[in-house]
Amino acid sequence: MDALAGLLDGPRARGAFLLRMVMEPPWAVRIADRAPICLMSVTRGAAWIVPPEEAEPVRLVPGDIAVVRGPHPYTVADAPGTDPGALVGPGGLCTTLHGQPLSQEMVLGVRTWGNAAHGATAVLVGTYLMDGEISRRLLDALPPLLRLPADARTGPLLRLLDAEIAQDEPGQHVVLDRLLDLLLIAVLRGWFSRPGAEAPAWYRAMSDPVVGVALRLLQDDPAHPWTVASLAARAGVSRAGLARRFTELVGEPPMAYLAGWRLALAADLLRESDATVEAVGRKVGYGAPFAFSTAFKRVRGVSPQEYRGNLPERQQNLPER
Repeated sequence: MDALAGLLDGPRARGAFLLRMVMEPPWAVRIADRAPICLMSVTRGAAWIVPPEEAEPVRLVPGDIAVVRGPHPYTVADAPGTDPGALVGPGGLCTTLHGQPLSQEMVLGVRTWGNAAHGATAVLVGTYLMDGEISRRLLDALPPLLRLPADARTGPLLRLLDAEIAQDEPGQHVVLDRLLDLLLIAVLRGWFSRPGAEAPAWYRAMSDPVVGVALRLLQDDPAHPWTVASLAARAGVSRAGLARRFTELVGEPPMAYLAGWRLALAADLLRESDATVEAVGRKVGYGAPFAFSTAFKRVRGVSPQEYRGNLPERQQNLPER
């Protein structure tokens, strides 16, 4: 499992909310769903994303893809100055700004929503509703709003997603989830590899011939009783050489990275599965329940059992579509 696969592992690949928004100007929708990440792409016309605070609005034309990182609200509109006429809250619930339901009266078909069936603007929207600790390193490396211009690697995926989003066949939600995952991976690859990109240190380290080997070993088998010496042997370098290079490139020593990765995996397992706390601890490399609980509480501030009990309802139950 590499850095991008970590983002898409688990509930994020099964709980996505997708729709096609079709609008006739003037229009503006306030998004306050607190979702951790959302992708948008215009297929017809143009749209503006107006982020919170003092950030500059971003204009999307066909083929462009925007990624908005939550949980702060933002506005999608035909123009930056248009006042919102609709509000999208948690779970995709749509109302007026005064709370009157809008979902039914704006339904235009299967996964299609808007104010006009043949509106001048069409936008594909894919939202990951669930927050996940494995993804936190990656999400924290992204700006609140990014725009990736149309390119050859995302174009075919957008066309396929556009064709599939209004279909209603058996297993359709699985098809759409996988397409959204592929699109997100393509966008993140493009974003981190663009000229002048400031990719996070751990992402760049994946391509290092020594540290990349060690990172993949830790991520693929976190339950293994790794030591710096055993990692160094697998990477073909000295113990001191690996420790120094790993810390320089990743920003923390190998065992500190492993501890954080194990607890991130454990947080996701506690969120998405019914496995016992002891079983979760064993799966991520803690042989003794007390050692797992102590490590988890030191980092999270609560025990694994308390963490699971405090999860919001929307994260304890995957949304049904």
